Amino acid sequence: MRILVLGGTGWLGSLLASEAVTRGHEVVCLARGESGHVPDGATLVHGDRSTVEGYGGLDGDFDALVDVTRFPLHTRTALEALGSRVPHWVFVSSCSVYADHGTPGADESADLLPALEGDEWSMEVYGEGKVACEQALVEALGADRVLLARAGLIAGPGDITDRTGYWPLRFAHPASDDGAVLVPNAPDLGTQLIDARDLAAWLVTCAEQRRAGTFNASGPVQLFPEYVETVRQTVGHIGPTVLVDQSWLEEQEVLPWSGDRSLPLWLPLPEYAGFMTRSSAAAEAHGLRTRPLAETVRDGLEWELRTGPGRARKAGLTPTDEVELLGRARP
Repeated sequence: MRILVLGGTGWLGSLLASEAVTRGHEVVCLARGESGHVPDGATLVHGDRSTVEGYGGLDGDFDALVDVTRFPLHTRTALEALGSRVPHWVFVSSCSVYADHGTPGADESADLLPALEGDEWSMEVYGEGKVACEQALVEALGADRVLLARAGLIAGPGDITDRTGYWPLRFAHPASDDGAVLVPNAPDLGTQLIDARDLAAWLVTCAEQRRAGTFNASGPVQLFPEYVETVRQTVGHIGPTVLVDQSWLEEQEVLPWSGDRSLPLWLPLPEYAGFMTRSSAAAEAHGLRTRPLAETVRDGLEWELRTGPGRARKAGLTPTDEVELLGRARP
């Protein structure tokens, strides 16, 4: 097949391109080239997707297209430039498109956020932007030409968001002298990840089979304490864990999920009881397979150590902050 990846130099896009090359496909990546290089065997075409003219370097038709954009403008320009040249589109959306995050086990029929209007985008309207992309594709191409993959939290080596690398790195190299790690006491919180390599493999398969439809794409659900224990065992942590309640973390102004002074993967309950407990049964029935969490943790830690664990991070507590908080939490 001749496959076009819109992107191909970032984390997931590069994995998609690499997977398609490995399977023997001709892979062309359209990108500005600012996030890195395309994988060996793929061809990079430079282009700025903010205008239709940015696709001018692409020649001929393609059998399938895979897109990871978050910007509705990019979806519209791609449709105008390529809508008649590609019979099948695979779009990587997000479970952030859903309006309700409090209902565990919800499937693809759950209500969506309103679509973002206009071109003014920010992370605060990430979900609304993905909804706008989804709707534009289906309206322009028809549902039988589009696969919408609503990905859950993507994990594994290469996680530039720093969310899924935080716990493996912290448990492998605790900040405190006695090896203690500060952990949210969240026995009822569900946790759900998908290794980026598994997601990429399934998306390329969907492109090969011209599969259409809407699918939540994530891994199995486990409780947060089970996730923490898997990480501890995988990296060999033997120090104590200091459990702190949600109310205490809020009093200490520790943020959930991501950002400065945060604890990744921790989410407040009950309003986020369904955020990482969505049903991926439909995707599993259509071939989605995920590797054991321990493998994702191990490989993610290796990548963290290789790329510089002391760098400024986009999520998590700094060692200094954690030591300070541990001092407050322990008698």
